[in-house]
Amino acid sequence: MPDRNVPLPEPGRLRAIVEALVFAAEEPLTLADLADLFPGAPAGELQEALDDVARSWEAPDRGLQIIKVAGGCRMTTRPELGEWVRALFRARNRRRLSPAALETLAIVAYRQPITTPEIQVLRGTDPGGVLQTLLDRRLLRVVGRKKVVGKPLLYGTTQEFLTHFGLNSLTDLPTLEEFGAVAAQLARQPRGAEAEVGPFEEEDDDAAAAGEYEDADENEHERDDDGDDS
Repeated sequence: MPDRNVPLPEPGRLRAIVEALVFAAEEPLTLADLADLFPGAPAGELQEALDDVARSWEAPDRGLQIIKVAGGCRMTTRPELGEWVRALFRARNRRRLSPAALETLAIVAYRQPITTPEIQVLRGTDPGGVLQTLLDRRLLRVVGRKKVVGKPLLYGTTQEFLTHFGLNSLTDLPTLEEFGAVAAQLARQPRGAEAEVGPFEEEDDDAAAAGEYEDADENEHERDDDGDDS
């Protein structure tokens, strides 16, 4: 940890430090994080350094960029290079969330805080195992208990959820009308009509059947320490 009695570094050195922090941080780097590292430093100077670092990565020939997400700044790959990144992860057998997990995640994102029985009513199947998977992957968290008989657990999304989907806040989620329009369009799209993605292709259904997607058995019980039968 740097000596907290040392004055704020000169602008060039400060930008280099901030850039290193954005790169190294597991979570998006916030102004509050910088204020903790440089106590007493003017917030305006810290924000200016953060903005300068973000601007320095805006050149179109860069493979990386710095974006605002979950209330902070994070270094990511450029979306137009996504096909190459996806190919790398496919080559390493990256496991993805199953359609059932994504469906449950969407329900929680739009209806939170929400209980297990309420999710089950919407999905028509017991979401216990899927919820456990999402909790384990830190995309969901327990936010409390509903004040009804049995006091079932209430679930909500996490900062990791925002980071995973590139959202700055929940207000960046598409409206339900927009979400429904996209889903309907995808449902009408014939198989094999997907847009070209360059020299790589997305996984097909055979890959999913072969176990490339990870998901908990939906018939698994809730965690033993839930404290309720919901």
